[in-house]
Amino acid sequence: MSLFHTTAGTLRAPWRLLLFAAAFLAATIVAQAIISPILLWIFGAVGISETVAYYIEAIAALLATWFSLRFVEKKPWSEIGLHRGALNARGIALSFLAGGGAIGIAILILIATGWLARRSGNAPAWAGPLMRMTLLLLPAAFAEELVARGYSFTALKDGMGSRWAVVITSAAFGLLHLANPGANAQSVILVALAGVFLAVIRLSTDSLYCAWAAHFAWNWVMAAIFHAPVSGFAFEYPSYRYVDAGPDWATGGGWGPESGLPAGVMMLAGIWLVARGRLGASSRRPSLP
Repeated sequence: MSLFHTTAGTLRAPWRLLLFAAAFLAATIVAQAIISPILLWIFGAVGISETVAYYIEAIAALLATWFSLRFVEKKPWSEIGLHRGALNARGIALSFLAGGGAIGIAILILIATGWLARRSGNAPAWAGPLMRMTLLLLPAAFAEELVARGYSFTALKDGMGSRWAVVITSAAFGLLHLANPGANAQSVILVALAGVFLAVIRLSTDSLYCAWAAHFAWNWVMAAIFHAPVSGFAFEYPSYRYVDAGPDWATGGGWGPESGLPAGVMMLAGIWLVARGRLGASSRRPSLP
């Protein structure tokens, strides 16, 4: 048995992942040197220069994916769910509703119980903060989906099957958020569960666009509608925000409501609904684990 290749002659999953990681690192260095100054000039003019890092990460992930598909796999973009058929409006819209609805219902439960309290702000303007949050959250969600449920997910699925691909990428997704402010065991477990939720959408629809839509909607509803922390990060808020006023096991504490029990219950419900009903994206209908 070959250490590097399978019996079919393809490179084994660990080596494919290692090459992808090296390509991602190289692409990040190149993007920071060439593209970052341009983006800093553009976004600095409107006061959102902190957004540049997320665009660099997304660009680097996209370049690393292109390298891996073009030179390692010699396969099309459909392998990771970024083909034309994956741009299904219905699937993307339903995924957006699934992601935003799951966390939105969880937050409304916390508000109804009094465990999230409304606090007034001192800035009546809302258009500026909304634009800045949207411009930040869009590339952040895309970069994380490319890394966690794009090429890496496909390589693991090919080498070990869908179940292990979901387990490994979801666990890694949770652990990668350990560096965020306020991270703890509870937040890691709930973020890993979010990884399962997004992976089921990715498998069900065969569309990374759908997983991106659900991921973005989840974060956007927390940040733009309820002005609550997202993965430990607090965003600017115009006239109001919702703050922790209950037990951390329910509210998520400083991490935000996505690491509370209601969010976990809604994710489990979302996993079940998506697995049963499918969101429907393309004609390539892979089986769910």
